[in-house]
Amino acid sequence: MAISLLDRKDVDERYTWDLSSIFKTEEEYEKKLEELVSLSKEAEEEFKGKLKDPKTINDCLDKLRVIFELGGLLGSYSYLYLAVDQTNTQAQTRQMRTASIISEINSRLSFIESEIIQLDEELIRKAMEVSEDNKLFLKEIMDKKPHALSPEVEKTLSALSNILDAPYQIYNRTKLADMDFENFTVDGEEYPLSFVLFEEKWEYETDTKLRRAAAKAFARKLRKYQHTIATVYQTQVQKEKIIANLRGFDSVFDSLLFSQKVDRELYDRQIDLIMEGLAPHMRKYAKLIQKIHNLDEMTFMDLKLAVDPEFEPKISIEEARTYVEEALSLFGEDYLNMVKRAFDERWIDFVQNKGKSTGAFCSSPYGSHPFILISWTEMMKEVFVLAHELGHAGHFYLAHKHNNIFNTRPSKYLIEAPSTMNEMLMANYLMRNTEDKRMKRWVLSIIISRTYYHNFVTHLLEAAFQREVYRIIDDGGPIHAELLNKFKRKVLEKFWGDVVIINEGAELTWMRQPHYYMGLYPYTYSAGLTIATEVNKRILSEGQKAIDDWLEVLKSGGIYTPIEFAKKVGVDITTEKPLLNTIEYIGEIIDEIIELTEELDG
Repeated sequence: MAISLLDRKDVDERYTWDLSSIFKTEEEYEKKLEELVSLSKEAEEEFKGKLKDPKTINDCLDKLRVIFELGGLLGSYSYLYLAVDQTNTQAQTRQMRTASIISEINSRLSFIESEIIQLDEELIRKAMEVSEDNKLFLKEIMDKKPHALSPEVEKTLSALSNILDAPYQIYNRTKLADMDFENFTVDGEEYPLSFVLFEEKWEYETDTKLRRAAAKAFARKLRKYQHTIATVYQTQVQKEKIIANLRGFDSVFDSLLFSQKVDRELYDRQIDLIMEGLAPHMRKYAKLIQKIHNLDEMTFMDLKLAVDPEFEPKISIEEARTYVEEALSLFGEDYLNMVKRAFDERWIDFVQNKGKSTGAFCSSPYGSHPFILISWTEMMKEVFVLAHELGHAGHFYLAHKHNNIFNTRPSKYLIEAPSTMNEMLMANYLMRNTEDKRMKRWVLSIIISRTYYHNFVTHLLEAAFQREVYRIIDDGGPIHAELLNKFKRKVLEKFWGDVVIINEGAELTWMRQPHYYMGLYPYTYSAGLTIATEVNKRILSEGQKAIDDWLEVLKSGGIYTPIEFAKKVGVDITTEKPLLNTIEYIGEIIDEIIELTEELDG
């Protein structure tokens, strides 16, 4: 029988993250929480009703930056404690309390934007001229002006922010605390099951009987919660539609894309071109997987199989560190030092335990350092996941170092470019350091099965599904489990055609991802990787000049729009060319994998 997950208290502390770098003790956390409340009350007393001249406006915003930084640290501290164990009631209490207090503070300070937004634009421009630190924040307030609501309504929405975020919290709690997966049985032997075990182990299992049994057991449990999760998701999208209507947007799409600083054309192009152009290449890849594994039929349950599972190298965390440091060393001493600190100072939570958030993520609170969550399986492909999350860490390490808190956050459209770039660099490094055809095939297969499958297939199919949902919401229609299952199946069948059987249970995949509670996020994975793919080609051909350009945009934080950001690194995303180039590149890699397979098979 496979080993079941440990409780959090039983894991090896050496491979957990150290949150004491934010607050050393619970007492310090409590003291800082009180300080945050006090600062917000002082700001209200000092500035409310008085934001009428450039100096006062900037004095207020200077204080707001301090409040934002402290609030971010407190919010991150409480969230990160909960992320590693959603069953921990103390962590639940801390997170809910912190979120509630921050909601109160947001409501208390909502007057700042409301008062500034009602000022004459000339006065706001004068305030921008006075302070470079507050310039971008003031510009974004001006951009929001057409969609601003009355001060009373803005204050109410701020007060309700914690409640409005409830769908995401409910989804996570249901998924990670309430879904208790029973063991499943194959040939008389029992095997444990959980979200983490399924997504990190069983989906990749080479024993077809075992893999498909795990998938069916996993789907059975999901199906029991489909109506609950569908209701939670409906609440999320209805909330987004109501806010879009309140703010005068023509559609929920326009509302959600507004903060990303991109238009509907870029969004739709990303989905439509990949759905049509990438599908033939991925169907060819699916046929290869079926042939290699001698499968009677190719089903959705088989798509995560490796091209060469027997060659999958096992790797320790210490060995992974060496690979990552060497692959990313081309970014220079400062970046490499950040990577080393991530290991030495325990920025990374590697362990697997009950209640831990699935997948991987990087959280980068301003005023501290980044924190990375991952569930280490000792499989070589995890090196790519680690490089990916260190890409996020490096991005915000540099953005925070070179900008104040108002200027650090780039458009969501760009978020996945630095992370996927690091995956490309890891592949470059591994390919450079081997002449072995089997190793080369393995690296290329990971680029497809991990880097491009994850970002251009998994998340893109999420985006196509999500677009169907928002279209219904925009038209005033209802969302329920049956409809969501229908939409997901339709998207999967369209992409995979008759090459892959979309088995029963595959339609429930929409229940697995938290991204649906983050607006139009899924499509940005392929958008970011498109930019990264083009810049990676520049790095391979131009060397240091391309590297320097890349580091400069990472340092820029949020000062550029996506179009400006991409242009700075030589990519024109106003056209479809970069995306078509990337799709063609994926096809070339798949053809190379097929060619190497034929050579290796003799």
